[in-house]
Amino acid sequence: MTRRDLFVALIAVALTLTGVKAMQQPKPANLGSQVWDWKDMTARPNAYGEVRSVVRAPTVTLDELEMHITTLKPGLSSHPPHTHPNEELLIVREGTVEVLVAGEKKRVGPGSIVFQASNQPHMLTNVGDVPATYHVVNWKSPLTPKQ
Repeated sequence: MTRRDLFVALIAVALTLTGVKAMQQPKPANLGSQVWDWKDMTARPNAYGEVRSVVRAPTVTLDELEMHITTLKPGLSSHPPHTHPNEELLIVREGTVEVLVAGEKKRVGPGSIVFQASNQPHMLTNVGDVPATYHVVNWKSPLTPKQ
């Protein structure tokens, strides 16, 4: 047996063990059809207001579906302008917000829908004098750019 043969054998063993380990880790189950009742969602207070986490799981067609509901105190933003590779949909439930979309600030109210494209700078600020609540749906698919 040559040093080359030994090296190839060691590589084969390492790759086999890596594959066995990957197979042993259970893949999260795909999200099935569900209902989330508002009264059952726990609001977690934070410095900006509160957030209700709904779900973060893979689906049949998505690597990850994440949904949450944020309530912002008047005059506050949930975060500074930022980007991420996943796309995002926001639905304003109550209040008046100003959103940064495609480099422009737009003011919208209840029932308004905002789509944030992949890797585009965005943010949201409550510009009203009452709390603003909005639903967030974002997703990662096989086509979502890697960071």
